[in-house]
Amino acid sequence: MEYQRDEHRVHLIVYHLIWTPKRGKITVSAADVVKECKGVTSRTLRKKHPHLLKLPSMWTRSYFASTAGNVSAETIK
Repeated sequence: MEYQRDEHRVHLIVYHLIWTPKRGKITVSAADVVKECKGVTSRTLRKKHPHLLKLPSMWTRSYFASTAGNVSAETIK
């Protein structure tokens, strides 16, 4: 992995998130998780800042997903 650079910053941000559903056999896609997060944050922001209600939507449908590198099943467990 390499640092990302532009005129104002240098960064390398890597997260490894593990979603643990309450009920064991539920499979959830990354797209479903992103959709839910965008919906919750949109509702929260619009409730806190009513002027945002005039916007047709808070977020685009786009998102970026990438793996955080080689992680073994043992490490995840």
